Amino acid sequence: MRLRIALTILALAGTSLVTPPALAHSAPASGCDPLAGTECLLPLPNDWFTTPAKTPTGRRVAFDAAAMPRNAAGTPIDPALWNLADGFSPGSMLLAHVPGLDLAATGAAPVTDVGRSLRRDAPIVLVDTRTGERVPYWAETDANAPGPDRRALIVRPARNLREGHRYAVALRALRDAESRVLPAPEVFTRLAGSALPAGDPLAARQRALRRTLADLRSAGVATRGLYLAWDFTVASEQGIAGPALRMRDETLRGLGGRSPEFTVTSVTDLTPEQDPQVAREVTGEVLVPNYLNRPGGPPGSNLNRGPDGLPRPLGDSVRAGFTCVIPRSAAARRPAPPALYGHGLLGRDAEVRAGHVRAMAAEHHLVFCATRWIGMSEEDIPHVAAVFGDLSTFGTVPDRLQQSLLGFIALGRAMVTPDGLAGHPAFQDERGGPLIDHRAALGYDGNSQGGIAGGALVALSPDVRNAVLGVTGMNYSTLLDRSVAFAPFRPLMERSYPDPLTRQVCFALMQMLWDRAETNGYAHHLGRDPLPGTPRHRVLMHVAFGDHQVAPVTAEVAARTIGARIHRPAVAGGRSPDVVPYWGIGSLPRGPYRGSALVVWDSGTPAPPTANTPPSGPEYGRDPHSDPRNDREARAQKGHFLKVGEVVDVCGGEPCSADPAT
Repeated sequence: MRLRIALTILALAGTSLVTPPALAHSAPASGCDPLAGTECLLPLPNDWFTTPAKTPTGRRVAFDAAAMPRNAAGTPIDPALWNLADGFSPGSMLLAHVPGLDLAATGAAPVTDVGRSLRRDAPIVLVDTRTGERVPYWAETDANAPGPDRRALIVRPARNLREGHRYAVALRALRDAESRVLPAPEVFTRLAGSALPAGDPLAARQRALRRTLADLRSAGVATRGLYLAWDFTVASEQGIAGPALRMRDETLRGLGGRSPEFTVTSVTDLTPEQDPQVAREVTGEVLVPNYLNRPGGPPGSNLNRGPDGLPRPLGDSVRAGFTCVIPRSAAARRPAPPALYGHGLLGRDAEVRAGHVRAMAAEHHLVFCATRWIGMSEEDIPHVAAVFGDLSTFGTVPDRLQQSLLGFIALGRAMVTPDGLAGHPAFQDERGGPLIDHRAALGYDGNSQGGIAGGALVALSPDVRNAVLGVTGMNYSTLLDRSVAFAPFRPLMERSYPDPLTRQVCFALMQMLWDRAETNGYAHHLGRDPLPGTPRHRVLMHVAFGDHQVAPVTAEVAARTIGARIHRPAVAGGRSPDVVPYWGIGSLPRGPYRGSALVVWDSGTPAPPTANTPPSGPEYGRDPHSDPRNDREARAQKGHFLKVGEVVDVCGGEPCSADPAT
């Protein structure tokens, strides 16, 4: 798959993109924050770029088009979709530009020592202004920048921020490589000082800053001598999940408890000699209301939004293709429980035919069905590549992905209703007995992208209670730089947005829209706070130690956010570079555990880089990304969890090891 993606993108690059001239950095445009006096949209996220509104948070994002990042052709990103938001991402990467900064000399918490971020004298402070709670994080500078002049300071929360809450950020005692304290930006120093005259152009910014400083002082943070401070509001539950909830509720209400309409397009019966595990493969299409703005919802479609910004049905249907595998163990006297399968990066539903899924179906008596993550499926590859030329069109990716969430929900409903798949001859034996048990609970098992987007699906699904998110993570703004899978796309983005500081701003902006269709936007609702109309969920996260494609650190953030516990010992002594491995994640108790969990599977690959770079060199060994799903013990743990929501130790009280996949 990765080779196919690379070849497609290389072809596109050779035919439709030209190398642009280097762009000079222009003076700040209108709509900028004057606070730091260097970059227009920095610091970010930032309530200076919001306006009062009648929303759940009381704010609305209000980016000025003139302030948005420009591509090499000089075209600014159109802020229209961003300005529908009532706040910023719960997994926001906090960005600032601090010339001369040396994080080691400063003593800022690195990714290997998250606990250090909560020290009383930490040089970076992130505070919930509603509760006064300090938030753990790690800080890094962009290792992809070729030089220090355009290198972003990136602060990443180690646990997602609370929806609808406002946060204050303080930077203090920042130092250069010689351990000299960096002077604060001139404008910030002026604003933090004496009151300006009412008519001063910076008076409004000073009033906003004074509120921030007061909140910091209330949380016990001294504000004298700060380098920089600002605040921002996190988007609400409705602001993030509202569009998908609207689509789900309208669709299921229209079904009235019945199965969605579907057709079967092929049935392939396999002899035991052809396949000892799977007896039948079925393909078909489930009809789903089209909430995209083009008939049939092809790549490049946006959601069909009404005046309130929420999606409206266009009036036709999207044909969500599906593929199912029925294990040889399924019989009318013992029909197999249903489970959805989520494919990997830019893949297709046919991944459900892969050997590890067939083995899972056979070993654990499950019927697996999959549809496509449209927006990020094989058919979307050319469009996704083109998006990096002008990020104004990026919204088409998460918009189609939200439509795919509806496709998965509809397919799942067809698996658990008596007039659905169980009532069709393709899912019956020769006497008309059902091979799929529509009365059993619906499970979900997804890998890679199927784990990242799968968390959003599980949070939205009224039918899935237990889910496995394999080689998973969340938050593409963290994942992209750390993934070898981003390598084919990186040259396209660098060509269109050649400035490294601008690219980090772009990642932050992209995440605001991606939240509506991936785990990062829904993680709070995978634990004890389910979304309206959904049950409480349990998720089992499998992580491959040293994964080259999905950064394991993002699964740790997910675990802290969800409240998942971790199997310990997670890895053998000396394997983790962290001061406290898996800091802030509670241990699984002895014996079976009914709840969410994180299990690390180690097949010998070295630990990944601690910078925001991919593990692409020979020193990082082979990619273990496929190992957990291909390990029989890992599948045994998954199978038990899908059926009863209970985590069992299949590793004998030791670190879990996976055999390298062949």
